Amino acid sequence: MKNKTFLLPVLMAAFLAVGMLLGNKLSPGQPKVLAGGQSKYEKLQDIIQILDKRYVDEIDSEELFEKSIGDMLHKLDPHSNYIPARDLKAINEELEGKFGGVGIRFFIIRDTVCVTNVLAGSPSMKAGLKAGDKILTVNGKKVAKKKITNDQIMDLLKGREGTAVKLGLYRAGKTIHKKVIRGSIPVESVTAAYMIDKEIGFIKIERFSLETAREFRFASFNLKQKGMKKLVIDLRNNGGGILTGATDIADEFLRANIPIVETRGEHSGKYVYKSTANGSLKDVKVAVLINSNSASASEILAGALQDNDRGTIVGRRSFGKGLVQEDMPLRDGSNLRLTVARYYTPTGRCIQKPYSEDLDEYYGDQMERADNGEMYHIDTTLFIDSLKFKTPKGKIVYGGGGIMPDIFVPYDSTGNSWYLAELRFSPAFTTFAFDFVQGKRSKWKSPSQFAQSFQVTDQILEAFMLFAQKEYGIKINRSEMKVSKKLVQQHLKSEIARQLWIEEGFYEVNNLQDVEVQRAIKSLR
Repeated sequence: MKNKTFLLPVLMAAFLAVGMLLGNKLSPGQPKVLAGGQSKYEKLQDIIQILDKRYVDEIDSEELFEKSIGDMLHKLDPHSNYIPARDLKAINEELEGKFGGVGIRFFIIRDTVCVTNVLAGSPSMKAGLKAGDKILTVNGKKVAKKKITNDQIMDLLKGREGTAVKLGLYRAGKTIHKKVIRGSIPVESVTAAYMIDKEIGFIKIERFSLETAREFRFASFNLKQKGMKKLVIDLRNNGGGILTGATDIADEFLRANIPIVETRGEHSGKYVYKSTANGSLKDVKVAVLINSNSASASEILAGALQDNDRGTIVGRRSFGKGLVQEDMPLRDGSNLRLTVARYYTPTGRCIQKPYSEDLDEYYGDQMERADNGEMYHIDTTLFIDSLKFKTPKGKIVYGGGGIMPDIFVPYDSTGNSWYLAELRFSPAFTTFAFDFVQGKRSKWKSPSQFAQSFQVTDQILEAFMLFAQKEYGIKINRSEMKVSKKLVQQHLKSEIARQLWIEEGFYEVNNLQDVEVQRAIKSLR
């Protein structure tokens, strides 16, 4: 194992080298020799060559270099970053909202790749795949009954649009073969949209991609056709993404020429995003759910609606990311994601939380909030006069560390236990739900019918506990199950609904018992 004595000189050399190497990558047309600096670069080259040839242990200079760039950038701010070429494709797929693939959802149960859902209209649906199928081979390569990861399966199934992948499947006791022609598969960011009652709709946004505003408009249009007059937007655990995804959605709710967000940077100038006259939800009352994992574009949307007195923000203080990044491709296919501006909400708030150059401390703020009790009551120490702002209607809002909700909802810890935590951190719920729905996939017509008619009985609960103990070694704890029974029943029912109707099924069932969703509904009523 490499010790600290090894790391120190290597990191020092690498840090000094970063400026030269980045300069060459970002500005390939510039001359390599700069006035007065050639001797410094030669000295760095000498150090690196000595390390390569003489250091006591073998070193991975590429890995060290990449880590050094990241460490250097994090001295500036917590969100500037270096993305190696090998990681860039997966990140871009989420931001672009699509990839080349077959269109199934799967997970690995007992070393078997199980198809949980087939996306409507996907290449897999056209080829005749069905939920419940087990994948035995991919292009002749055996993938069943052997140690294999989700990433490895994804690598086998993904590929260029128009190319074929041959699948060997196990279905109803027989082995069958299907040829699937890969197509463009959406990475949906709007994962659930349904009517809670005759007037209130619900839309869950998982992330902000290039396609999010289009998905949101499509979902909200369909809900308006069903009578929606009020809307709950769920941004909990949404870490952000494309800025314009948030500004375009805010535009749907605002009258023309209203400020949505302002960006300011030393080299990027000042720019104000304003609403247009095109919004279709100007008459829809809205409540937005946030929590401590709602960040960046989520905070832009929540801040725009809050500052313009256009929506009610419900939940707990958001993450506090008020920095804007721009992607700068490098010559070798890697990427420099550089912070180029700060953003300010319409009242002038910068909601970026403090950063002391300690990345662990910065992200550890989440644990600190739990430790200091902020999950259960509002932290009044954050209400500082210098960070106080007024909305057009006179409502007081605060900057300096996230979006403060208009309605605070404490974290509901009722029913928690170590036994429940063990169950939730294992695949037990998902695996049991997959097995449970076999032969029952057509039993219920819709999530609402399922929610009303299906109950997790004591008999099902007992079967689940025995299953978790047998498959995952989670010893039955009946005293803690008594404490957590309602939560276990709720989560198991929601997971069964997810097996049948993907995320929309999960949220339609789970939201019936979700304290924060119910508080948002109350605010709209």
